[in-house]
Amino acid sequence: MREKTSSGTMNMTKGRPLSLLLLFALPLMFGNVFQQLYTVVDTAIVGQGVSMQALAALGTVDWLNWMIFSIAQGFSQGISILVSQKFGEGDSKSIPKIAGEGAMLTLLLTVLLTATGVLGIPSFLRLMNTPEVLRPMARLYSSILFGGFIAASFYNFSASMLRAVGDSRTPLCAMITASLLNIALDALTVFVLKWGIAGAAGATVFSQLVAGLICTVRMRRIPELRFSFRDLKLTKAISAELIRLSLPVSFMNLIISVGGVFVQSIVNTFGVNFIAGYTATNKLYGLLEIAAVSYGYAVTTYVGQNFGASDAPRIKKGVRTAIFLSIATSAAIGFVMILFGRGILSLFLNTEDASSLTEAMNTAYRFLTIMASCLPILYLLYVYRSALQGMGSTRSAMVSGIIEFVMRVGLAVSVIFTRFSDGLFIAEVAAWLGAAVFLAVTYYRRRAKL
Repeated sequence: MREKTSSGTMNMTKGRPLSLLLLFALPLMFGNVFQQLYTVVDTAIVGQGVSMQALAALGTVDWLNWMIFSIAQGFSQGISILVSQKFGEGDSKSIPKIAGEGAMLTLLLTVLLTATGVLGIPSFLRLMNTPEVLRPMARLYSSILFGGFIAASFYNFSASMLRAVGDSRTPLCAMITASLLNIALDALTVFVLKWGIAGAAGATVFSQLVAGLICTVRMRRIPELRFSFRDLKLTKAISAELIRLSLPVSFMNLIISVGGVFVQSIVNTFGVNFIAGYTATNKLYGLLEIAAVSYGYAVTTYVGQNFGASDAPRIKKGVRTAIFLSIATSAAIGFVMILFGRGILSLFLNTEDASSLTEAMNTAYRFLTIMASCLPILYLLYVYRSALQGMGSTRSAMVSGIIEFVMRVGLAVSVIFTRFSDGLFIAEVAAWLGAAVFLAVTYYRRRAKL
């Protein structure tokens, strides 16, 4: 069984790894289900309530939006690694200072990313070959998301701090609340108020803000995470360590998303119907990797705490358990998606032109089938990457991101010359495989030295 403190945190240095990983990961999975639910509903409402062109416009900036958001998310994950290690060591006195300096560094990064996103949107859209007809909607949607970026950053940081000390339930409650709120606001702003794509973006920002507030209130009730204003002052030693752990993770997310932006720029040359189909499946990407992300957070916290406690046998046993869970879960999800994929994809695609709808649907289902069939590769990638991050080896994660970039972009470049559009789908799976092989080899080498 897990050892739970009076403050609701979870000590993962004791108890059965299977129970600990599931008890930690399941709330995250439910939270991610709701997060993906509102992503799916958001997309469906735009596709059905606005137009298929509006759906395509969202798709043209998906990777761009994810690039900005993932940099901050990676930074928060890096900060949480040090917190989980100190928690495992039993050094609770140093955690408030780490959290305080982490909050200040996150705020500075958020300001920089907000300015970059808002000011750079027109240039980004041109570089990505976004069709002229889609640019106004794409620019409006991204401008609102980037303008309210502090809300997403606020949630990512507070949720990461809670997960680092074993609290995965509060992020669950926050995400459920935000998801239901976002769905309600989507329906209101798009169907009732007729605000179109702007209403969908505004609903997302407001919901993220609410989620961040819920997690922050919970943080203030956990002694280990309750920092004061004096803890916000940056010190050379702690800030340097936080940056050392965080920058490689942020760079990994950046390089992966840059590759995605490059691929999207090629997708944008195949016409609106292809873009809409590609976008519909990309929106299901989150559903495909729900459990992978949750297992990843669980493994990072589990390995981080046990690494801090210098318990190598528990690390080995826990990662083996996570590998088994990941393979079983990914196989089940992949089977369901292949079986019911067309029905799910039909929620996003809507047009009176039957030939356009058929083209978009065929594109979407081909992409979905390829990803679903290879899903265990993605899940193993998450397990090995998260285990290495828990051990403080964030540079390995960064190198894996570079490998993903090379594989994804390398194959996508061939599509420019061959115009074999399915090569874009194969490039995604190839990127997973290249990174997973590298991470597996690196993990077992690192484990042998523990």
